[in-house]
Amino acid sequence: MRGIPERGAEVLMGLKQTGFGIGRIVTLGGHVEPGETPAQAAVREVFEESGVTVAEAALEQAGTIEFIFPARPEWDMSTVVYRAWSWDGEPAPSAEIIPAWYPVDKVPYARMWPDSAHWMPEVLAGRTFSAVVTLAADNESVASVVFS
Repeated sequence: MRGIPERGAEVLMGLKQTGFGIGRIVTLGGHVEPGETPAQAAVREVFEESGVTVAEAALEQAGTIEFIFPARPEWDMSTVVYRAWSWDGEPAPSAEIIPAWYPVDKVPYARMWPDSAHWMPEVLAGRTFSAVVTLAADNESVASVVFS
């Protein structure tokens, strides 16, 4: 996230160009590779997807999300969500993502995964959370969100 006096706070996200979520606005991130910690994976993924360098020490854990896909249990996943207030470089498109800054008060939830509207406000408000998101049979709609 960054703050621009004339524009207010913004969050870096991107338009997904390939794979899971193609055509949606998504937060930057991805899978943890063998031998990586979630924080190391976040640093790597942000760089790969946007060209922006975030130091691991600059990451602040915002929360955790357990995604449950009853119709496709093999898709179940555990995620760690981070936010950062400092970085180096300007975002540039990659093969996977076209990154852009979005005003915090105008996050394009209608163009994102439906679950984002439940947990993203927590991230943007600076709160720490733990959530379990259960998807509906279509693997996109949200059946339930439980915060603890």
